[in-house]
Amino acid sequence: MENLNLDVSTSFVLVGQQNVLLAFGQYYQQKNKCHLARLIVNPIRRGEGIAATLIKALCKHGQLNLNVNDCSLFIYKYNRAAVSAYKKLGFKVAANTPENHDLSPLPENCVHMVK
Repeated sequence: MENLNLDVSTSFVLVGQQNVLLAFGQYYQQKNKCHLARLIVNPIRRGEGIAATLIKALCKHGQLNLNVNDCSLFIYKYNRAAVSAYKKLGFKVAANTPENHDLSPLPENCVHMVK
């Protein structure tokens, strides 16, 4: 539970019929952006557009709540399905990674994406 950073992050879950957990995600402010973190979709429900629903909701809520215009996230390059999904939602690989981010130092093969 400690790794969830519940004291600094706003957490959301998407729940389907019969209270089935569909997805989980968090956001917090980082470098004047709504930074998305810990994005997870139930593996048996992938490919149903749930990730897009989660990310759109987190961005909308986070931007309003934090009074910022942009969103960001970190993703491993090898997670091609996720990178592709984020690109479809308007995220682009950032030219440079912000200093003093929450993953300092940034793990190898991890990229910073912004929207």
